[in-house]
Amino acid sequence: MSRRGQIDVAVVGGGVVGAACALVLAREGLRVALVEGREPPRWSAAGPDLRVYAFAADNAALLDEAGIWKSVCGARAQAYRRMRVWDAAGGGELTFDADALGRVQLGWIVENALLVDRLWAALPAACVQPHCPARVEAMEQDEDGVKLRLDDGARIDARLVVAADGADSGLRRLAGLEVAAHEYSQRGVVAFVETAAPHEDTAWQRFLPTGPLAFLPFAEGRSSIVWTLPDDEAQRLLAVDDEAFGRELTLAMGGRLGDVRVVSPRAAFPLRRQLARDYVAGRVIVAGDAAHVVHPLAGQGVNLGLRDVAALRDGIRAAQDKRVDWAASHRLERWARRRRSENATAAYAFDGINRLFSNDEMHLTLLRGPLLGLAGKLPPLMDLFWRHAAGQSGR
Repeated sequence: MSRRGQIDVAVVGGGVVGAACALVLAREGLRVALVEGREPPRWSAAGPDLRVYAFAADNAALLDEAGIWKSVCGARAQAYRRMRVWDAAGGGELTFDADALGRVQLGWIVENALLVDRLWAALPAACVQPHCPARVEAMEQDEDGVKLRLDDGARIDARLVVAADGADSGLRRLAGLEVAAHEYSQRGVVAFVETAAPHEDTAWQRFLPTGPLAFLPFAEGRSSIVWTLPDDEAQRLLAVDDEAFGRELTLAMGGRLGDVRVVSPRAAFPLRRQLARDYVAGRVIVAGDAAHVVHPLAGQGVNLGLRDVAALRDGIRAAQDKRVDWAASHRLERWARRRRSENATAAYAFDGINRLFSNDEMHLTLLRGPLLGLAGKLPPLMDLFWRHAAGQSGR
């Protein structure tokens, strides 16, 4: 029995994961509110967002079911059909090819701002109650739900609250959920570039002793770069002019795509691994970056967050089909165990890859290239890697 005026779910945080959570659960027939501290800027095709994602097929299906994926693709989503990964020290190369894996594409490169824009545009039709701009000031909960007090004076009483308000989640702290964090002393430098050679609908990644460099196909003749560098080196490269930065990129890619020209501002963000020790505190759960932050070398951050949402939706569906309480503590704990296990496994796997490749120790340098080459010659292993990246492991 719910209290009078109580809604089903309050989602705190209106980024990709939070807005998707609100939309997906509302489409399941739940009464949902979304709390966000500031109105998201409208997406503009003329001003591409430097923050892009390598979007996996399972999450495209999630957004398609929510009714927005066609709109995203109609605006700007670059499909990529191949991935090529190699080490600067030489050796073999790891290649994923859509044709070999029986797929039309491996995934899509999509801007953060576009996804947020399309998600927010769909919220009114799904009857999501927006509270924006607003932030959570206080929280109290009992066995029947959670009460939130917002800084605009509003109060929300919900059976379940989802903290999706980012890596520095204020709601996670209010709920008493702790995190284990590790700073990489690295930054991810991002920009858009044009290359003399076509990107061939391919995501390119070269491992350098300083960290991986990825060129992601974005549009005709244009790529998005994510360059992992030590903090001091990132600062140095942010300070040089565009021509010098382009020369350094060309050299770092080993000339694979020809001369590189920078066509946007540059930015950098600090890299860390951060994992919540628990995902549930009573009727509060954490999802997305509030629960897990991983190294960006595999482009899986937002994919893992949206899989938190998909698993929550699946659990709610199953409970509704059985006509039992979808917010029961044992069901929330079951969701948390599943997601915490998958996210921690991914985080430490990316950590291990980063440690293996981001160094110039002789014995590791001699080992890396042959390992990549060997993996590329084992089709079952390649299929296993790709199924995991695409969210199909265990299915």
